[in-house]
Amino acid sequence: MPALSSVCVFCGSNAGVDPAYMQAAVHVGRSLARRGLRLVYGGAHVGMMGALADAAMSAGGEVTGVIPRQIVDLEVGHTGVGDLRIVDSMHERKALMAELADAFVALPGGFGTLDELMEQLTWSQLGLHAKPVGLLDVEEYWRPLIALARHAADEGFVRESDLGAIAVGTEPEGLLDRLERMTREARPRPKWSRPPAP
Repeated sequence: MPALSSVCVFCGSNAGVDPAYMQAAVHVGRSLARRGLRLVYGGAHVGMMGALADAAMSAGGEVTGVIPRQIVDLEVGHTGVGDLRIVDSMHERKALMAELADAFVALPGGFGTLDELMEQLTWSQLGLHAKPVGLLDVEEYWRPLIALARHAADEGFVRESDLGAIAVGTEPEGLLDRLERMTREARPRPKWSRPPAP
């Protein structure tokens, strides 16, 4: 596999209650820029999304935003992003972000972040891509989801290999190190098959 060059980051368009969430977004943006990795994100200038993009650009990083026209019309598109791609739907947004990225990182966020994250985990499970997915577990935000994924595996709905395609970290540098290693070592994932009946 080629080296990691572009990372798609999913995160909230709100700031969240804990200041650590915004701080993490800034840290991730700067870390990507320092490593020469392009940031691909949802194209907004508000909340964690805006902090992420601003931090990456301030550190000299390359940023690509992908945003549906209906959201641009609400005046939340980041006009400071040079490569802002406007698409016609949320489905097109997710597909293009996935196409542009070599790996994915999820920061704290709401239903939109969960939707984007779950779609990539599902595509990985189905063998549609072998791109690693990382969770930045800021202040244990993702602990309930990690526990649910473990429960789903224990109950026979998720394979252990699918859990193994998810990297979890509490600080950006270590998580990005792991994603780079997983990208280098990635092999085509097996196509999903129905598990045997108990």
